[in-house]
Amino acid sequence: MMVRVRFFASLREAVGLEQEDVKLPPGATIKTLLQTLARAHPGLGALLEGRGVRFAVNRCYVPPDAGLQEGDEVALVPPVGGG
Repeated sequence: MMVRVRFFASLREAVGLEQEDVKLPPGATIKTLLQTLARAHPGLGALLEGRGVRFAVNRCYVPPDAGLQEGDEVALVPPVGGG
């Protein structure tokens, strides 16, 4: 199945893309997607681990074990600092 991934802020800079279509096996989860992206973009793996990245599927925030469906749009949103 295919899902569209949208990258924001530091994740966009690491990948060099605003979005990417990714092929995943049926029954894939956000975790599966993250593993696939880390293999395709070596610099991305470290940014995704334990950094508070949030995941939104079709504009709704979900946990990492959430399932994905054909045509889903997944946004990867890193934490925002400021103050």
